[in-house]
Amino acid sequence: MITNGSSHSKKPETTHASGVFAEWQRLRNKLWEKGEISVDGNRLTVADVVAVSLHDAKARLTDDEKILKQVEESVAYLARQLEAGHTIYGVNTGFGGSADTRTQDFERLQSAAIQHLNVGILLQSDKGNGNSKNDLLRSHALPSPVIKAAMLIRCNSLMRGHSGVRVSVIESIMKLLANDMTPVMPLRGSISASGDLSTLSYIAGAIEGNPDIFVKVNNGTDNVSKIIPAREALQIAEIPPVRLQAKEGLGITNGTAPSCAMASLVIHQANQLALLIQLLTAMGTEALDGTPHNYHPFISSTRPHPGQAEAASNILSFLSNSKISPPFLQAGSPSQSKTRLGLAQDRYSLRTAPQWIGPQLEDLLLATQQVTTELNSTTDNPLIDAISSEIHHGGNFQAMVLTSAMEKTLTAMQNLGRLIFAQCSESFTCKGLDVNMAGYMAELSYLARPVSASVQVAEMGNQSVNSMALVAGRYAMEAVEIVGLMCATYIYVLCQALDLRVLQREFRDAVREQLPARLKRHVFSFFGAEATDGMVGRVGDFLLQRWEELVHLDLEERCVKVAKESVGYLVEDEELPVPGSDWGRFHVAFWGEYRQMVSQLLEECYREQHEILMGEGPRAEGYLGGGSKVVYDFVRRELGIPLNRGVEDHPPLLVRARLAEANRNDENMHAVENGFQADPRTKILGTMASNIYEALRKGMLHDRIMKYGEEAGIWT
Repeated sequence: MITNGSSHSKKPETTHASGVFAEWQRLRNKLWEKGEISVDGNRLTVADVVAVSLHDAKARLTDDEKILKQVEESVAYLARQLEAGHTIYGVNTGFGGSADTRTQDFERLQSAAIQHLNVGILLQSDKGNGNSKNDLLRSHALPSPVIKAAMLIRCNSLMRGHSGVRVSVIESIMKLLANDMTPVMPLRGSISASGDLSTLSYIAGAIEGNPDIFVKVNNGTDNVSKIIPAREALQIAEIPPVRLQAKEGLGITNGTAPSCAMASLVIHQANQLALLIQLLTAMGTEALDGTPHNYHPFISSTRPHPGQAEAASNILSFLSNSKISPPFLQAGSPSQSKTRLGLAQDRYSLRTAPQWIGPQLEDLLLATQQVTTELNSTTDNPLIDAISSEIHHGGNFQAMVLTSAMEKTLTAMQNLGRLIFAQCSESFTCKGLDVNMAGYMAELSYLARPVSASVQVAEMGNQSVNSMALVAGRYAMEAVEIVGLMCATYIYVLCQALDLRVLQREFRDAVREQLPARLKRHVFSFFGAEATDGMVGRVGDFLLQRWEELVHLDLEERCVKVAKESVGYLVEDEELPVPGSDWGRFHVAFWGEYRQMVSQLLEECYREQHEILMGEGPRAEGYLGGGSKVVYDFVRRELGIPLNRGVEDHPPLLVRARLAEANRNDENMHAVENGFQADPRTKILGTMASNIYEALRKGMLHDRIMKYGEEAGIWT
């Protein structure tokens, strides 16, 4: 038996939502405990990366003696191999296409490598110099959170003991991170083939104390940052400049950490958006008066893709306790389409939402797995196996797995964005926002193309295939940003739509409540007929259906037209007796009174409900499903974003009306002027959507959704 509640169908054992919830729990616990994240090469998670890069959580190298010993053993084994005269790539040979050259000056070779890799273009403003006034140049530096994440991930990889980098060198990078000091690293230039060589070389340059490598230093007490030369940063942090030994320059730079850092932050937010869009689809179902039968578990059972089944189950769970689209899926229940007015079935953006969302969830699950595996991988070359006394020359630096993850994520974002764009475009109520959505969608669609199809041969033909993973991650991050804009816009539209939907329902209820008495008094008594429930119901259905179909008319014209068209419907009803010889005498006067009665009823009911909505404020909470209520309450109560009442809420008109009222009442005009900034109704629509967007990107709304699902048992 399927009941009206949160348990609508059996979900797959491993779901996208349960993974998102588990990550949220890990992140929450990390931030609550305020403990340090141990970097040991094996247990780093996306939540750890997010905690350090976005929430200033602290990380430290493990104190596990076995792991520390393994790291130092790789250094010692490398030294023994060099003493024995063995050829080891990048240690006593040239790099890449120059690997046929040899040298015995190991340390100088590492310095040469860093010199040739510190080639990214950075603006003077990126380095804390110059004035960007009247300047079209955007920053050419990676965002600080990405750099923090890259430092953490690279140290975690080096701690696996396969790279021949001393613990003291790794510790130098970790000390910079602990002091909230991040090297300024170029945004572009990496092809993510032999790792993100140029990008990571700025970390190496920073711990070398290079005076032309710059470091961003954040002051946690007053939240002010400054950019200073690396040498000065090392002095402040009491870190001695590092003289890179054999393979250490290569060990730091030859890895995928920047790509993995970007991918970690992207997948973290993309997973949140994917879950949010399922909730917004539930809200859209209510706002568009859709049917929950779209998400019936039987449909997914006949096409058992796990993502489809999960999406349907989640959407149905979010509709739990809805009075607008109640999930009344009980055995033997009649299909809503047998009795619904208007469309017999919902449009594709609702009806096929599980089939559309499902594959995106499956792709995001795989992408998350790929990124998580990469976090705890050795992405270097050559690899040192001190335990087996071997050195392996291979290609773990090739970041194609991250390109794969990010291109799946990018495509998923485009498809999910397309879905909510279609849902949002069903109504013309919010015209300006609808146009913005089209702009966002066009840009998102342009971004959604594979970077991997555009790789170029590099470095003397040696790097003939390269992953472009960092670029893929950057574009995926842009897609996340745009989908965030679309979600924020859609949330504003949904809250407005749900208030209007409740107005419609209460209007319909008022009409149905008052119609029987009016019909009996004005129609059935005249004809000497009994008002049957069936006939009253049919008349009510006709009036309300035509009411919906004439939505484009102004109120008075709409009421008159519906009343007029109902005359013909009544005359043709078989239950209403024909009045015989008196028909002609009473026809004109009677039906004129009838039209006036119906028109007056409709207008009175609508104006009454409209005044309640505009006066008392929205009452949608009592009608909404559990998931919709979380978002609606967050917008209306926590963010204080009100229902838009129409052109009267245009800020200049509000200000003018308020000043006129204050003048009439002899109020303190200065106090009235000061109050405008605090009044939420004096904000433009764009500011309201912006406030939703910022709260969404900061994870505030996600926290509310996670807590709701935890209490409702949706995630387990």
